Amino acid sequence: MIPRAFEYVRPDSLSEAIRLLVGGGEEAKLLSGGHSLLPMMKLRLASPGTLIDVSELADLRGITIDGNEVVIGAATTHAELEHHVELNRVLPMFATVGHQIADPTVRNRGTLGGSLAHADPSADWPAAMLALEANLDVVGAKGARSIAADSFFKGLFETALETDEIIVHVRVPVLPGRRVAYRKFRHPASGYAVVGVAVVLALQAGQCTGGRIAVTGLADHAYRANRAEAALEGYTGQLAQTEHLLDLAFHGVTPLEDRFADAEYRIQLGRTMLRRALADAMATDGSH
Repeated sequence: MIPRAFEYVRPDSLSEAIRLLVGGGEEAKLLSGGHSLLPMMKLRLASPGTLIDVSELADLRGITIDGNEVVIGAATTHAELEHHVELNRVLPMFATVGHQIADPTVRNRGTLGGSLAHADPSADWPAAMLALEANLDVVGAKGARSIAADSFFKGLFETALETDEIIVHVRVPVLPGRRVAYRKFRHPASGYAVVGVAVVLALQAGQCTGGRIAVTGLADHAYRANRAEAALEGYTGQLAQTEHLLDLAFHGVTPLEDRFADAEYRIQLGRTMLRRALADAMATDGSH
């Protein structure tokens, strides 16, 4: 299908982009990579009157590693995250997740900030950001603020962003000694996660002392498996321990149902992906 007619503008500054957002109201949408928004426009699931292209704004670009924190510009592409050597030396989750997103064409255009703002329930980065304890720096007409990933994802394509706010940076703490893993059951055409699980574990002498587990594709938005996280202390990878964690991770969750998977199948996929991610994290020498 063909999208409705729209105005395309490319602001020269972040302040101009915010002004355009405010002026456009509900009719204005930000454009970065476009691999989430444009397909929805073609299907008339989204019909903005104005597209504000922020992909080349300097304020939204770059990767900075500063001691115990990594700061990533929101317009950084999936491919840049996948291949950045220094970033993945301290945070290998970015290479692990980036490599599993769609295909090279999408990875070369799609952006971290765009994925987070779009909040597709099957996207990869939301689960990774939850597991990595990320914070999102946003700017709008009322000024700047920071939003924890834990508080950012609210529902189906719904976030904590105000309509005039733009994600500028994503900040991720560097916590030495953490083991990371990401497993997903991939849709064969789109590459989205039917279900995906991100795991970050702290290990000491082969025993887990804590960690985070985040799930995407299962519910209407990415979420942390808090009950399972609370049971991670003392985990050594034994079968009975693993099965207990799987029970806790998906208890009480209302799964999505669509033509790709019904509720029961999604739960079983989630259990399998979490089992594999836990095994990967326990076995790997990779850490952040």
